[in-house]
Amino acid sequence: MPFRLAALILTLALAACGGGGGSAGTPVTDTPPTLRGVAATGAPLVNAKVSVVDGQGRAVGSATTQAADGSYSLTLTLNSPTAPLFIQARGMDAAGNMQVLHSTVPAISAAMVGHVTPLTNAIVALALGTEPAPVFAAASSSASQLSQLATAAPAAGDFLKTLVKTQLTDLKVTDAKALDLLADASFAANKGAHDLLIESVRVDLARSSRNVPVLQVANKFLAGTAPEVVVELPTAQTELLKTAGTPANAITSTLKAATSATTLLGNLPGLDDLGAALNQLIAQGRDVSTILTNALVTGYDKHNGRSKTDLAGILSTYTTANRQFGRFQLLGCADDTPATGNCSKVLVAAAISDSSGTVVDLFSDAVSYNKSATTTNKWNLVGNGKKLAVAVHPLAFTALNADGSADTALSPNPGIGLQVEIQAQTPDPIPTNPPVQLLSSATLQLPSGFSIAFGYCGRPMLCLSSTPGATNLIPTGGVGDLAIQRSAVGWVGSADSLRGAKYLVNYTISGVAETRNAYLRADVIGDPAATRFPTVDGLTANLTLRAVDLQSGSYAINWAAWAAANPDLRLIEIKRVFTPTAGGTPTVLDTTVPLPPKTTATLSTGYTPTASVKSELWLQAVDAQGRRLHTRYTGQL
Repeated sequence: MPFRLAALILTLALAACGGGGGSAGTPVTDTPPTLRGVAATGAPLVNAKVSVVDGQGRAVGSATTQAADGSYSLTLTLNSPTAPLFIQARGMDAAGNMQVLHSTVPAISAAMVGHVTPLTNAIVALALGTEPAPVFAAASSSASQLSQLATAAPAAGDFLKTLVKTQLTDLKVTDAKALDLLADASFAANKGAHDLLIESVRVDLARSSRNVPVLQVANKFLAGTAPEVVVELPTAQTELLKTAGTPANAITSTLKAATSATTLLGNLPGLDDLGAALNQLIAQGRDVSTILTNALVTGYDKHNGRSKTDLAGILSTYTTANRQFGRFQLLGCADDTPATGNCSKVLVAAAISDSSGTVVDLFSDAVSYNKSATTTNKWNLVGNGKKLAVAVHPLAFTALNADGSADTALSPNPGIGLQVEIQAQTPDPIPTNPPVQLLSSATLQLPSGFSIAFGYCGRPMLCLSSTPGATNLIPTGGVGDLAIQRSAVGWVGSADSLRGAKYLVNYTISGVAETRNAYLRADVIGDPAATRFPTVDGLTANLTLRAVDLQSGSYAINWAAWAAANPDLRLIEIKRVFTPTAGGTPTVLDTTVPLPPKTTATLSTGYTPTASVKSELWLQAVDAQGRRLHTRYTGQL
C-alpha cells in the first residue's frame, strides 16, 4: 500500500474514533475554533476577565470584555477542545458589585457563541446541581461533572424559562422555546427583550437551612427581597439528566414562576435614551445653572438627601473631567409600595468612565417614565424622594493581630450579625465645610418585635445606642457603631436573619416623623470562612503592621492577594481609628478606596497622638448580595 494512502486511512480512522487530541463527538480541525459572546447583568460588565476551559478542564482561552458593550471574542488555544466549554466572567457591574458568572457551550463547532449573564449562571448551576464557581476552580479534576453539564444544559435552559415565563410573555417573546439564553446570536446589552429578561428578575445562588444549594428567583421590582421561586439544585440536576425528567419536582416554593412588572417592562426599552441624553449634556460643557433648567432633571426631587443642585453639581463635574455614562442597569423599585405589575420610580446605576474607558466612578439614582412626553425624553432622573438612606445588611466581623493572625482576645472571632445604616450626614455644598447633620436619633424595629435605639455620633451613619433617646454619642469608630451582633444582643433571632426580613426605621427629620422599610437582601452569614475577610498583603511575624506606620501619613497597603482569591468581593471602606487608651472620642481617618482592578491605597493623612492611643486599621468588603465583611487590625506599638 502506498505510504500516502496508508497515512490517509490512518488519519481518517483516528478522526472517526476521536483521536488526534479530540474526543468522541469533538471535531478535529486544522484551525482552532473561535468563541464570542457578551458578558452582562443588564448593563455590560466593563473590562471583565473571561476565562474558558474545555471538558477536560484544560485552559483554552481568555479575553477581556469591551468597555462599550461587554462583548468579547477569542480564538481557542486548541484545535480540538473537548466538549463542553465552561466559561467564567469576573468583573464589576454598574452598581459596583463584583460578579463571578458562568456559562457553557455544550457542543464544539468552528465558530461558537457563549454569553455570560445571571441567567446563564443559573443554567450552569442547574446542570451541575451546585454552585458553578468551585467546579470551575477544580475543572481539571471535574471531567464527570463537566460531562453532566453538557448533557443537562439544554434542558436546564428550558426549565429556567418556565420559572420566568411571565416575564417572557410581558416582553413579547413570541417563541420562548427558540430563545437560546446561552447563545442567542442577536443578544446585546441594549434593553432588548433578552436583555430586559435578565434585568427583570433577581437570580441568586444560596444554601438552604439544610445546607442544600438552591437557586432563588424573584421579580426584581417588588418592595421586598424574599425569593419567590426556590429550586433545590441537586434534585433539579437529577431530573434534568433523565430522558423524561421532571425538574419542577425540585421547586420547594409555593410559586412555580416569578411574578412580573408587566406595565414597567413595556416602557423600559427606551431607558438607554436617557443615558445618551446625559452624555450629550455632559459633552456640551454645561454648568450647574444650565443643567438645573434641563428637562432631564426638571422633575427631580431628592435622592437619599441629595438635592437637585447637588445632582447638577455632579453632572457638571463629569463635564469638567470629560466623563461619560455607561448603560444603565436596573436595580429595583424605589416605590414604598409598588403597584401590582408596575413601578413608578426605578432604581438605576451606571458606571462612569473616562476617555480611556476606565471606570472612575459609580452613579446611582431613580428614574421615572412620562408616556405623554413628545419633545423631551420619556425617561428622566427624579430621585427616590427620600431625605436620607436606610439599609440593613448581613454582617460578619473578624479581628486580627498586627501579624495577620487571629486575635484570641475576641470571642467569638469571627462574629456575625446585622449592619444597620441610617444616614446621619450629607455633604455640604461647599467642599471645605463639614458635613450637614440630617437627624439626631432613630429606632430600628426588628421583625421579631424588639426595638433598638440609634443616635448621632458625628459619623456618616447613626451609631447604635445603649441609652434610648440619646442624641450625642461617642463613636467607637469600629463595627460596633453599626452592628447588632448576635453574640452580644439576644434580640437577634432566626426571623431577623433571613433574606427578605422586614425592618422598620423610625425617625424625625425637619420636624416630620417618618417610618421607612428596610429589607434584608440575603441571609446572615452562618459560618464565614477566614479567607473571605479582607486582608493586607505581606503581613507576617517578621513584618507586622505597626502603629507608627498607621500614624505616618505615608503608609501604603495592598490587598491584591485577597482580591484575587475572592473575585466576588469588593473592598469598600478603609479607615484608621486612633482611640485614647485613657478613654474619650477616637479620631477616625477615612481613606478613599479605588475601584477595581486597583488594589493599593496610601493612608495619606498623618496623625500625631498627644497621648497614648490604640491604633487600628479597619477594612470593609461587600459581595453582590450586600453582605458585609469587616476586618480589624490592631497596630503593634
